Parts: sequence; structure tokens; C-alpha cells
Amino acid sequence: MKRILAVFAHPDDESLAAGGFLASRSEAGDEVTVISATWGEGTVRADELRDAARVLGATRVRLLGYADRGVPESAPGRARLVDAPLDEAAGHLAEQLVELAPDVVVTHDRLGGATGHEDHRRAHEVVVRALGLASAPATGPGTELLLATHPHSALPRLEPLARPGRALRTVDDAEVDEVLDVRPWLTTKLRAIAAHRSEVERGALAALIARMTSGEQEALLGVEFYARAHGTLG
Repeated sequence: MKRILAVFAHPDDESLAAGGFLASRSEAGDEVTVISATWGEGTVRADELRDAARVLGATRVRLLGYADRGVPESAPGRARLVDAPLDEAAGHLAEQLVELAPDVVVTHDRLGGATGHEDHRRAHEVVVRALGLASAPATGPGTELLLATHPHSALPRLEPLARPGRALRTVDDAEVDEVLDVRPWLTTKLRAIAAHRSEVERGALAALIARMTSGEQEALLGVEFYARAHGTLG
């Protein structure tokens, strides 16, 4: 059994970016924990995250409790993730790393995924810094850091994410280390995305996915790409 830790910026990122990987690992008997950097306890999206995590087979859900960049009420009285000092946020996460001692950590790539969301990029920085702060052997030299990403060759399948005036963020194909066919877990991944009901209701990406045909859903979500980070584990 391996300990898998998914750290993403917002509730729903875990399902959209890595839902297939997480479902496959929990099915294989690994222990999966999900941490969201934003939103606080008692919010609707925190509850939805727990629902989605159950679908994916995660055994723990935790929140760093910072505010979403555009939603102050996501964490009343707390700083936005993008405004919090890097070492402060990373220090909080490092405490979780020491406790959980994950074998694998999965998060956003340095570009913040295809959309390049500022919270995504900050979450990536926080994870990398936290791994450097966490004391060995808590993370240890065997800890693997996987970055959910998209190669240039995947641009055609990402077309539904394109917005006028906003370029999609992809990396050179040579940077991709793992191409994971998650079609066997696509139904589970889709159920986890749908568990973020408030995102569906407000017309976010989850709503767009819900309106797609099964073929369109498979094209967009049936393959996940990961890069391995090197030299970042402190």
C-alpha cells in the first residue's frame, strides 16, 4: 500500500485534474488523502469536496483554509491563497506532510494547468516549497512529486476549455513522463466532478462537462498527463 496525497487549489481541481489517477490508486488499495488549499470548513464547497473524495475512494479530506482569489466568503477572515506569504502557507502544508508521510504527492504543474489559474500556480509553489520544508524522513528521498499537466499535442482535446483572448497553457511533450489512460475510471471521475454541485449550478467547467456527449467527455477527460518533478524534495 502506498500513501497518495493530492494537493490542489480548489475543491473540484482534484477530480478534474487527477480524478482518474486517484480513483485508480484507491481501487488498487492505496491510501488517498485530498487537501484543498482554498475554502474553509462549513462552506458548501468543502462539503462537496468530501462527497467527491468519497466517490474517488479517498480516506481523508483536509483544508488549508485560504480564500479563493475571487471569492472572499470562501474563507472569511483568512487571506487569499495568492496573498498569503509563501513560507506561511508552505509551513502549514509541511506539517501535513510530516504527519501523512506520503509516498506520492500530486498537484498542479508550474503553469497552473491548461487554464493557468493564479490560484493553481500558487498552489504549485506552495507544494514545492512545503516538500523542501518538510523534514526527512517524513517525506524522504522516495517521495514522488507528480504534476498534472497537458502536452502541446493535447491541445485539440482541450478545445472546450478555450476562452476568447486566453491561451491554453501546455508544456513540451518531452516534459510529460506519464500518460495515464483513465477510461476504466472515467465514470467514477465524472461522478466526482458532478459531486461539486455548486460548480455545476453556476455554469463552471463541471456544467460544461455535464452537457457533453459521452464521446466528448472521453476525449477531454479519458487521458491524464503527468510530469515528475526532479530536485525539489529537500
